[in-house]
Amino acid sequence: MSTLEISVGQFSDAGVKPVNEDAIGLHVPEEPLLTNKGMVAVIADGMSGAADGAKASRVCVSNFLSDYYSTPDSWSVKSSAVKILTALNRWLYSQGQSIYGSSHGLVSTLSALVLKSTTAHIFHVGDTRVFLLRDGKLQTITRDHRTHTGGRDFLTRAMGIELSLDVDHQVIAVQPGDTFLMTTDGVHEWVTDASIREILLEQHDDLIGASRSLVQMARRNGSNDNLTAQVFTVHTLAKQDQESYYNELTALPFPPLLEPGYVLDGYRVMREIHANKRTQVYLVTDEASGNQLIMKTPSPNYSDEPLYIDLFLHEEWIGRRLESPHVMKVIEPERPRQWLYYLAEYIEGQTLRQWMNDNPEPTLQRFREIIDETAAGLRAFQRMEMIHQDLKPENIMITGDGTVKIIDFGSAKVAGLAEIEVPIDRDVLLGTERYTAPEYLRGLSGTNRSDIFSLGVIAYEMLTGTLPYSMVLSTRNLNRVKYQSAMPFNQELPRWMDSAMAKSVALDPNFRYESLSEFIRDLTHPNKGFNVTQPLMQRNPVAFWRGTTILLGVLLLISLINR
Repeated sequence: MSTLEISVGQFSDAGVKPVNEDAIGLHVPEEPLLTNKGMVAVIADGMSGAADGAKASRVCVSNFLSDYYSTPDSWSVKSSAVKILTALNRWLYSQGQSIYGSSHGLVSTLSALVLKSTTAHIFHVGDTRVFLLRDGKLQTITRDHRTHTGGRDFLTRAMGIELSLDVDHQVIAVQPGDTFLMTTDGVHEWVTDASIREILLEQHDDLIGASRSLVQMARRNGSNDNLTAQVFTVHTLAKQDQESYYNELTALPFPPLLEPGYVLDGYRVMREIHANKRTQVYLVTDEASGNQLIMKTPSPNYSDEPLYIDLFLHEEWIGRRLESPHVMKVIEPERPRQWLYYLAEYIEGQTLRQWMNDNPEPTLQRFREIIDETAAGLRAFQRMEMIHQDLKPENIMITGDGTVKIIDFGSAKVAGLAEIEVPIDRDVLLGTERYTAPEYLRGLSGTNRSDIFSLGVIAYEMLTGTLPYSMVLSTRNLNRVKYQSAMPFNQELPRWMDSAMAKSVALDPNFRYESLSEFIRDLTHPNKGFNVTQPLMQRNPVAFWRGTTILLGVLLLISLINR
């Protein structure tokens, strides 16, 4: 196993100006933040024409560094950074307006680099620059947001200059030996790329000296601005080899199959609730507190399968980050664990599958309540940038008081975790075939619309007792199946509800709902955009075929006359 190792150099000088309005920052956090969030380097240049460019640049750097590490570790780097920059831009703009009465109150350019696992994410607004030196070749990664008008250069984008913000984002695979350089225009406008390359190569083992040399050369060449350079070289990347990764996964042994009365880490087994070939679920009592909990244990059959253990551990990791009355709550153990398992709240009730068997003809009101609360649980996943990927009636509980809870999330995909390189392939199809979105069958990645598809299938099945395509979808039949209206199976169903379900289970995700709220709204209120007029064949089959017969007779008569 290797950890991230870098060397860093920084140098900043006011130059000929009385105040230095540039700002820089770099932070390499401790674990687990280093793995889950990565290291961050930022550079900002307060606009000289702004009322307080120095404050703007300092706020940009300090707030990005602190706020980035405050975002959920389930979020992707892009989501975290863009949300922070958007909020920061609005703050700068509003403060500039309220304090200085101008859109040029607090304005700064900014470039930020997040190195997570083996990938660099670059975010850029303005005319600071990020360079990459690799194998002796220097390339400029960012593009200046400037325009030349009337003999002068003007910024076309900056932090705090407008209420809306457009951020450049790009991703680069990082290699050991890569050197990244970040500069303000006071440096790169006065030092040629050839000179930058030469200095970085000659002083590769003294990056502080290299940063100072770049600034000094720019000043000798006549720079009339603040001058700042920040450079770091990647020596090793944070990567896990297969052996170390497997050792980490198997740090805790699998527990044996448990019988009633058995005590494991202070939890007494009351009874087995559910078991299959992959997991066992027990009702246990914490002997210290008397609380009843659920204990989920992995099957001993998979003790030597890294992917299985990885997914089991991630189910607990995911559960601890979800907060919703409609998602099963994972419980932090009170005592150190000696075995591999996790604890969750005990939910008394029945699965949605059992409820559907008991209620084959639910009222539309109760149907909508169940789908609405299931959607609320899915929103908790979406807020954390997670996709459930295995939503089905067996994974949904209805409590004694009627509350709906999603209880299983072992197949969920987490955007933030997907960015971390591990020596196993997590991108496998884990869903249940009756509810799996077509894009998975086509080998594509899922999105929140994939979960909407699964919810749409569940909604359709609740109202009809069958599937929306009359069969289980597969790679062989995707190109020939067609949605079958739910109305022949449920005479009380309004056409606009049928249209809503049809849209939720569209084979092409681009034609599905973009958000859960849209789907829920259309299930409860007629969407005027739907064509709710029934074809004559469905409204009055007898009239349809009578009219068809008459028309064919007329056409036949005309044909005979024309002979």
